[in-house]
Amino acid sequence: MIGHLSKAEQAVLYPKDRRLTMVIKPYMWIIFGAIILIPLGAAWIQYLFFGLPPDPSAVLVHLPSEATPGFPAWARLSHWVNFLFLSLIIRSGLSILVDHPRLYFNNGCSPESEWVRFTPIKVPKDKMWTAKEDARYISPILGLPGYRHSVGLARVWHFLTVPFFIINGIIFIFFLFFTNHWLRLVPTSWQVLPDAWNVFVHYATFNFPVEPNGFYHYNALQQLSYFAVVFILAPLAMLTGMAMSPAIANRFPWYPKLFGNRQSARSGHFMVMVCYLVFILIHVSLVVATGLSRNMNHIVMGTDSTTSHLGLYIGIGIVLFVVLCCFIALWLSWHHPRPLQKLQADINGNLWRRSINTFKPARYYTKKDISPYFWPNGKIPEDSERWLALAKNDFKDYKLKITGLVENPMELSMDELKKIAKDQNITMHHCIQGWSGIAEWGGLPMSKLIELVKPHANVTTVAFYSFGSGLYGGVYYDTHTLDNCKKPLSLLAWEMNYKPLTIEHGAPLRLRIENQLGYKMVKWIDYIEFIESHKDVGKGFGGKNEDDEYFDLLADT
Repeated sequence: MIGHLSKAEQAVLYPKDRRLTMVIKPYMWIIFGAIILIPLGAAWIQYLFFGLPPDPSAVLVHLPSEATPGFPAWARLSHWVNFLFLSLIIRSGLSILVDHPRLYFNNGCSPESEWVRFTPIKVPKDKMWTAKEDARYISPILGLPGYRHSVGLARVWHFLTVPFFIINGIIFIFFLFFTNHWLRLVPTSWQVLPDAWNVFVHYATFNFPVEPNGFYHYNALQQLSYFAVVFILAPLAMLTGMAMSPAIANRFPWYPKLFGNRQSARSGHFMVMVCYLVFILIHVSLVVATGLSRNMNHIVMGTDSTTSHLGLYIGIGIVLFVVLCCFIALWLSWHHPRPLQKLQADINGNLWRRSINTFKPARYYTKKDISPYFWPNGKIPEDSERWLALAKNDFKDYKLKITGLVENPMELSMDELKKIAKDQNITMHHCIQGWSGIAEWGGLPMSKLIELVKPHANVTTVAFYSFGSGLYGGVYYDTHTLDNCKKPLSLLAWEMNYKPLTIEHGAPLRLRIENQLGYKMVKWIDYIEFIESHKDVGKGFGGKNEDDEYFDLLADT
């Protein structure tokens, strides 16, 4: 699958160490154990001391007379379309997860503060360990597109699929309430709660009840489960995903706090995925155990036949088709990635440009919010003799060159930059890999620099070039719209946490554009160029990661 890639790409994507593991902190084992064992224990206590509750088969959800039995065509179609989309979303989500294989409940993401990690490696304390190094390989059997450092393509699939998943859900809910099918899914009485508990007691104590014929009735636990999947899990997936957007979080900092914080939202997003997987496992197991052919006739053919196997055969065909789609998605990822990137830009890029990209970051955080740790990332430009010479002299000879389509091209030393103006912001950094960190940044507002150099009227884009190199070699650069550079809190930073910028975090200068993901914030800046379009530089996709790793041109989410 990756044989056509260069040796450098293969070395990154398919490393020798491909171990994955799961290490959960003891306190989370206690919490998970309590969530599972407390209801199980209560069920057994009720069973042993008070006996079994009434047979759930005699306490079915009583539907009003106007409720139509069976599954209409739109519900059956939506069910299988949802299966396809969830397959792509979950598998691409796993690829995104392992690019930073740690989950936290704190915004600082300090090593060893994670509640779970999927890497066997503990962050070494005796050397610099970057977030890129910390990423893990995932097999394409599990992840889409799989391999290592394929987060760009994973995001392409994730965000290409999500809009259609949402549209499918909206159509389903419209028909659900436009018809009387909602009566089967939405509880109309609080009695459903004790009834659902009674069903659970039977299952938990291995006194399996007679399963109702789902074509006509659900028991209370089934109804609550289906209701939760549609009306709780799906909205939670979208809302927690939005909380990870830098454009949203830095404009409305209160929003991630609805989930605790930004990293709690990321952990919640992961737990929603786990809930989906658990539901699918239990759902499919019960479909098989309670009459596979008959149940497949329900959801494929819309009939309650007990003799025909047509629904089963067609259902197997649909499952094989979904598996084929996953293989095609993998093949497209490595043989035709550029059209996928362009399609993602045409759909979501244009949507973001007209919506969240217009948000202006707000000042919110204070000194007490600054993270005790801030992950280093990127390749320090140790192969640049010019940067090494400047660093040796503490950047006293450094001059920032501003060129391109401007009336006043300039070369400015650090002292000259500092005399123009200074602003200080405490903001949250959002890395595309998933980690975050809050830091203070001091430097020259980009709006002031733009006023000085006076860009030509046809300028729409600013390109920032680094002394450093990209993952596969070549000069690292990225571009931003002129509008984003003018937004509040946009800085050329020479200061981090009230001290001079360190080597690992981008000295002598790094960029801060707070409505974008971290890879857009070029470190070790060499020079700046004002240009007509992002298509005029590099391979024409707006940045080194966009050129080589198929990242988004607009990184608002």
